[in-house]
Amino acid sequence: MVSKNQIKLITSLQQKKYRKQHQLFLAEGVKVVQELIDANYELQDIFTTQDDFSRISSNKRHAVLPTDLKKISALSTPNTCLALFSIPKAVKIESTGLILALDSVRDPGNLGTIIRLCDWFGLSELICSKTTVDCYNPKVIQASMGSITRVRCYYVEDLGVTLTALQKPIYGATAKGDSIYTAKLPKEATYIFGSESHGISAYLSNHLNGELAIPQFR
Repeated sequence: MVSKNQIKLITSLQQKKYRKQHQLFLAEGVKVVQELIDANYELQDIFTTQDDFSRISSNKRHAVLPTDLKKISALSTPNTCLALFSIPKAVKIESTGLILALDSVRDPGNLGTIIRLCDWFGLSELICSKTTVDCYNPKVIQASMGSITRVRCYYVEDLGVTLTALQKPIYGATAKGDSIYTAKLPKEATYIFGSESHGISAYLSNHLNGELAIPQFR
């Protein structure tokens, strides 16, 4: 059974302002939840319809019916479990190697996929403008498929100032840039990807040392 107060809290976490207020986020699905637990994210509560997560203490593990899970799930088709975790405290940007930056990427699914790609290619840091979707949005967590545990996301007030301070060449992904297949790229650099509809902002374009394009593969 899920209490009314629990339902109110959990459903409120679908909004950024309440995640920030409570310093909590939600994750769904056995794989994602288990990866967060294995990565030592602080677990607050877990709600499950299955006989799993038996090692979790009884005061944090709650057996619920599928109908109860549906009331608190952010998914149209609920998984078998949902968990609440504390949002980790912010840490300093390490700025080593290649760094990826995002300018106003708004779609949660896109951000989750980018986080997954960063993980696949061994990039541990992702610097985001304040207008980029929150990485603790439930849809981002879901789309990242656990990669959020290995890729740190930073949100900064002024992306241009932050990236310039890293003292690395800055390249932007644009339609008119040099082909990424033929360009000679440095090992230490920052690469900016812009919003889905408008690309990189004019302000950030002034900070670029070069532009790159990813031509259609033929």
